[in-house]
Amino acid sequence: MKHDLPFLNPYRHGFARVAVAMPRNRVADPLSNAAETVRLYREAEAQGAAVVAFPELGLSAYTCDDLFHQSALLDGCEEALAQVVEASRDLNAVAVVGVPLRVEHRLFNCAAVVARGRVLAVLPKTYLPNYGEFYEARQFNAAGSAVTDHVQLFGHRVPFGSDIVVRARQMPLLALHVEICEDLWTPIPPSSFAALAGATVLVNLSASNILVGKSAYRHQLVGQQSARCIAAYLYTSAGIGESTTDLAWDGQSLIYECGELVAESERFANQSHLLMADVDLERLAHERMRLTSFGETARRHKAELATWRTVEFDLTPPAQVPGGLLRTVERFPYVPADARSLDERCYEVFNIQVQSLVQRLEAARIAKVVIGISGGLDSTHALLVVAQAMDRLGRPRSDILAYTMPGFATSTRTLQQAHALMRVVGCTAQEIDIRPSCRQMLADLGHPFGRGEPVYDVTFENVQAGERTSHLFRLANHHGGIVAGTGDLSELALGWCTYGVGDHMSHYNVNASVPKTLIKHLVHWVAGKGLLGEDGSQVLQAILSTEISPELVPADAESQGAEPTQSTESVVGPYELQDFHLYHTVRHGMRPSKVAYLAWCAWHDREHGPWPDTLHGERHQYTLAEIKKHLGTFLFRFFQISQFKRSCVPNAPKVGSGGSLSPRGDWRAPSDSESRVWLDELKTVPDEV
Repeated sequence: MKHDLPFLNPYRHGFARVAVAMPRNRVADPLSNAAETVRLYREAEAQGAAVVAFPELGLSAYTCDDLFHQSALLDGCEEALAQVVEASRDLNAVAVVGVPLRVEHRLFNCAAVVARGRVLAVLPKTYLPNYGEFYEARQFNAAGSAVTDHVQLFGHRVPFGSDIVVRARQMPLLALHVEICEDLWTPIPPSSFAALAGATVLVNLSASNILVGKSAYRHQLVGQQSARCIAAYLYTSAGIGESTTDLAWDGQSLIYECGELVAESERFANQSHLLMADVDLERLAHERMRLTSFGETARRHKAELATWRTVEFDLTPPAQVPGGLLRTVERFPYVPADARSLDERCYEVFNIQVQSLVQRLEAARIAKVVIGISGGLDSTHALLVVAQAMDRLGRPRSDILAYTMPGFATSTRTLQQAHALMRVVGCTAQEIDIRPSCRQMLADLGHPFGRGEPVYDVTFENVQAGERTSHLFRLANHHGGIVAGTGDLSELALGWCTYGVGDHMSHYNVNASVPKTLIKHLVHWVAGKGLLGEDGSQVLQAILSTEISPELVPADAESQGAEPTQSTESVVGPYELQDFHLYHTVRHGMRPSKVAYLAWCAWHDREHGPWPDTLHGERHQYTLAEIKKHLGTFLFRFFQISQFKRSCVPNAPKVGSGGSLSPRGDWRAPSDSESRVWLDELKTVPDEV
């Protein structure tokens, strides 16, 4: 859906603005209801909406009961529909309105799809509730009783039936289907087939009286249907103005996308209002393409789908859209902002890691785990996982053989933190100074440092990383253990690991699908749970506040500094931003310009929320130029120079739907691909807006 639109226009990036209207109506007063419908229709269109949905039987009110058998009311409803149609002539958006219509001497509860002065299609209700407080079969006929597939309305022959998808020519990913209230509550809603037939935006015109507990059940129904259908789902509901003779109404309306709540209306409002959000049509198309079972389901129902009809209409994406992107873009897609959800996420991830390691140790019949401890973030979390695994196996933590291996740039701070951490964990702790063996290797290589020259190149760095891992593997051989890997998902994505005999390799890596931004919160979570006692929590908090650094290049050749002198993020970019790029590039396959747009929406404002615990961090903000720069770094490193490392990573558990980069799991890619198409597309992003 590429259009010549400004960079900050959501429609340029595959979004469509949708609106759900909750009008204050009057029972059996169609012309008054039409006036309010038109008012809200115009308001939504002025706000850039492409679709506006109204409640079930909104032009008459749902609670007319036997008044639906009065010709005067039905005539008034047709006149009201005509007014909405006339109003649509100068509007760009498509409206979906609820109206009772007489077709072939039968009365149907219908949704009329209106745009540009025409009724595009009429979709009747498929399932009529006739139980409890509902008596719809007393007044209406179900869609299946119709013997015609067209109806005459206002001088036009209009498609009629529940088997219709309405598609915008200029926005082919915007394809609508409408079902009505009870249709969603059935074992196989009509929208299930509609999604298989190509509908991406499913609309439900509902009245739905309110009962205790019903709101939560609506969320379940709408959320699950949007997830199963890989669709956006707009759910309307009647509110103020409906008769309260025997029932009550709350006007709850919902917008879901792929099982995720995008927007929800105020309930029990005493005035008309709109619920608006931007739904990601490109995301829906990508998910349907990615999840092959969706296509297989369509194949199995090919005969039923062959009879479905598509009605096309003109809808030009608005050139100007007020209000920016109308949806929450999480700065930390791997880290829930809500405290309760974050606690649950940390609990699940930590226990997935622990249980996976337990299984590996039991299956391998290995009693001991060898691990390198740097005093930094990743190895700290890996050690916490190993310690919990030993507890779960009923083994002493002394079976954890932990080694800190200071090199030429190891700071006093991280070395002290490493020893403190090993002490509070209660593992077997040792220190091995790798500098002598590194000097020997550098001398053997003929490297200038071996002759006493302060040359700190990539060879100098990788010799240290390689020596550490080499020691760990030989120690594992010596003690009959396995090496636990510590490198995380973010490092794998950026290729920030030393290949082969370096920190790229281990016998089993518990961190490999956990991003850096989440590891911070996992360590913080363990500290908060007090799993290492009060002293342990203090040690963990100190580690959390330490600069992320490989500690391979010294500031002074003669002495170690008190603090780390290298900054990883000065080379690969800020992890908080690169994790954002990683998630949207890999999980959703987004083009770089869209990733940059979403990053700008999330990061251009320092106070953008919701905001999880910052863990001693500052609330950052990034300009579009900075985002573009760091995204370019990510794209080059991810697509061109680091896949060969991911093609042969050790075994590791996948922990989240954000994906892993294992070639045996989520990510299979050639090691010699080019990054040009991504970097060229990134050039379409302006430097400023």
